[in-house]
Amino acid sequence: MSEIILAADNLQRSYGLGYTEVRVLKGINLRLPAGAAVALVGASGVGKSTLLHILGALETPSSGRVLFQGQDLQGMSEGERARFRNRTIGFLFQFHRLLPDFTAWENVLIPARIRGGSISDFAPRAEELLIRIGLKDRFTHRPAELSGGEQQRVALARALILKPKILLADEPTGNLDQENAEVIIRLLAELNREEGVLLVLATHNEDLARRLAARIRLKDGQAFIDQVPENDPAYRGMVEAMT
Repeated sequence: MSEIILAADNLQRSYGLGYTEVRVLKGINLRLPAGAAVALVGASGVGKSTLLHILGALETPSSGRVLFQGQDLQGMSEGERARFRNRTIGFLFQFHRLLPDFTAWENVLIPARIRGGSISDFAPRAEELLIRIGLKDRFTHRPAELSGGEQQRVALARALILKPKILLADEPTGNLDQENAEVIIRLLAELNREEGVLLVLATHNEDLARRLAARIRLKDGQAFIDQVPENDPAYRGMVEAMT
């Protein structure tokens, strides 16, 4: 069985709303193997983004813990969590968040600049990714000179520049038309296979979610398996943890 790279133990998250406490996550348990491709589905407001943010150390749970290769993220200092996010996790959001004054190539290299060291060490990787996602002739274009689909592809290359072990995608096709959404999902699936990155994608689009190997549904603060490869041992740990 593939290594369990990311785990959630009894994750709970509540928010205060006036005098009321709103419980969004009510005890989520996950075991996610390296290289898996998992879709998180469910109605708007069910907690998909909250769960992704906690898994990616962008937000802390009210209780419970997240483990990366057995290490508790809550045991890290804020600086250690920032380095963990930069070097281990790639993020892809609904809105590309590209810097408008930077070219496509420069935007892709932003995580490398944050990491420090020589940018030239990552330049070949940036070029390789931009070519791989069909932007060979867009290296020097700024975001305003790119279509919405091209901008999101640049954001995808940026998420992968440091060869992260985990890629968290939050409604990455939500701002795109169907044609461009199909391109992004196809690229995500291909790069998941080729790079061996754990892909966790939150979407309300059920048709797109079915393109991934496994599907987890969030409902009433709980997680349920909708779909999983029956004969693939790489997903066995996830199934055991949620049944």
